[in-house]
Amino acid sequence: MMHAIVASEAGGPEVLTLTEVDRPVPGPGQLLVKVAAVGVNFIDTYKRSGTYKVPYPFTPGSEASGTVEELGDGVTGFSTGDRVATAEGINCYAGYALIDEDKALPVPSGVDDFTAAALPLQGITAHYLINSSFKVEPGHTVLLHAGAGGVGLLLIQLLKARGARVITTVSTDDKEQLARDAEADHVLRYDGFAAKVRELTDGTGADVVYDGVGKDTFDGSLEALRIRGTLVLFGAASGPVPPFDPQRLNSGGSLYLTRPTIAHFLRNAEERRWRSNELFAAVADGSLKVRVGGRYDLAEAAQAHDDLEQRRTTGKVILVP
Repeated sequence: MMHAIVASEAGGPEVLTLTEVDRPVPGPGQLLVKVAAVGVNFIDTYKRSGTYKVPYPFTPGSEASGTVEELGDGVTGFSTGDRVATAEGINCYAGYALIDEDKALPVPSGVDDFTAAALPLQGITAHYLINSSFKVEPGHTVLLHAGAGGVGLLLIQLLKARGARVITTVSTDDKEQLARDAEADHVLRYDGFAAKVRELTDGTGADVVYDGVGKDTFDGSLEALRIRGTLVLFGAASGPVPPFDPQRLNSGGSLYLTRPTIAHFLRNAEERRWRSNELFAAVADGSLKVRVGGRYDLAEAAQAHDDLEQRRTTGKVILVP
């Protein structure tokens, strides 16, 4: 037996309860991992609330780090005792979790368990955003919303390392300081941000906008783009964007709009290793800092969700079984 967080129905954070359940058994090609830390993400809240449909009872969590305890049949790339992480686990809000071998990411010795749990989903998201959704080159001007969030702080660092000019939005003075510490070039509040981006770019606009906020920022994000600029809408923290007329892309300057999701950028083990190896190497050599903004006991999962949804957190939120 083990403890896990279980939601018996869709609802608010209060539906998350600590429950004793059977420990999972690894099937062919799977690893049984003793969980050391779990990453809490907005997608977990979407599934808990019913925004994304899942079967109930439901245990959230796709991101975790830990140590391999058992191997399913046919596993050849890992051994018991290996440290691994994943952004694609199953029911990770628990003491033990199953990870498919091809979705397990080796964790180097220079990376601790909390950092290893905090990095995969948000780090790989940041990686595909700047390498695949829109390939950022030196000299590009980037507008990034929510620069003090988990993805935001990683993106700022990766963008600066790439040689981009980074403009970011935040909601408070404390978050502004975090974004500046990550070396953002300009930090704005959300009110009137599109006009301010125009001012900062002498009327040209940004080459790309990375928008994980959604409904509240979408219109301004389009307005902040240069001719033939790209809006990468990768999240909906403020709610989904309502339907809109594609003619707006024409009138805005032949703009591009994409709505990526991480699964389409982790198509095989080779792609997973490329992205994760670059990220873990940057953490291990100190060039990429991962901010763990809050640690909660597993039993406090409801509070962690509430704090995340109310934007009371900065950096990454972690659960510890």
